[in-house]
Amino acid sequence: MTLKLFALLGRHLPPGSVANATGVEMPDGADIGALIARFGLSEKDCHLVLLNGTFVPPDARTRTGLTEGDTVSIWPPIGGG
Repeated sequence: MTLKLFALLGRHLPPGSVANATGVEMPDGADIGALIARFGLSEKDCHLVLLNGTFVPPDARTRTGLTEGDTVSIWPPIGGG
């Protein structure tokens, strides 16, 4: 599967990652919550999470399983005014 981390979250990607993305192998039955934990991300920093382009709300992340070929994209909260 592919993990894409945007803005400041990109610092959690391994060295050599290209275009804010890295390939990831997760065990069978893993969910988005496990992926977030594996990369040391806090739930509060994962404001917008997409699975294959579809929004995954915070309360569904530990119930949303991952399969080979999936792409998970994560953005932090954006500030501004």
